[in-house]
Amino acid sequence: MTALYRGMDKAALDAAYNNTQAVPDFPTVLADFQARSERLYNETPCRRDLRYGSSARERYDWLPCGESGAPTFVFIHGGYWQNCTKEDFAFIAKGPLAKGFNVVLAEYTLAPEASMARIVSQLGTLLDHLSEDRDDLGTAGRPLCLSGHSAGGHLSAAHRSHQAVMSALAISPLVDLEPISLSWLNEKLKLSSNEIDSYSPVRHIGKGAPMVIAVGADELPELVRHTDEYALACEAAGEKIARVHVPECTHFSVLDDLAQPEGLLMKELTQLISG
Repeated sequence: MTALYRGMDKAALDAAYNNTQAVPDFPTVLADFQARSERLYNETPCRRDLRYGSSARERYDWLPCGESGAPTFVFIHGGYWQNCTKEDFAFIAKGPLAKGFNVVLAEYTLAPEASMARIVSQLGTLLDHLSEDRDDLGTAGRPLCLSGHSAGGHLSAAHRSHQAVMSALAISPLVDLEPISLSWLNEKLKLSSNEIDSYSPVRHIGKGAPMVIAVGADELPELVRHTDEYALACEAAGEKIARVHVPECTHFSVLDDLAQPEGLLMKELTQLISG
């Protein structure tokens, strides 16, 4: 077959971005995440499914840490912009809550119902909603830390320049949409050439919040490459970033580190903010 991207043909590209096939028994991994998330909801005070827009999935959960004036950690889930829900990954809130963050678990419309342009716009609307404190949560004027994993990492990188975002944590971010558009993922995304250029964060390095850019050390090489190239581009532009390869972590177990208050990701984030 013909090479399409960095010497990879379609079959190689499909494998290079197939995270669920790269780990043993992904259904069991996801079921564990969902069970832990349900426990966290049951054990933690929260307001669920607050609205930031009129579409069915324009909603978020609010989990307060109980500290007056606390910053807010906004987490955007992954799933290649076309799978999963905020409820699948709520367990990650345990880490930020213990470190004095309120937590917002963000939802958004998935492809193919939504285009990439619409998905990116929805997260901007959520950030506006929180910065204006339309639900009387106490978020107006308080720092927001914008975070996300995989597709959510892409969306956090895309919005690091939002005026309300004071820090960011992008985990396994997909920062160049060109290889995505050439793989099986594009069957639902149907990325246009304009979307590929406009919404690839690595192509638009500008001024933005200090950011931790992280990836599991045992992830697929393409995921590691996205992280490293984005970090290097940010460094070259003079942006304040910290690049982290989380030891012995896959694309999914890296979220276990985020859920740990004393994990490497929360440690790097708090150091970045305090520094």
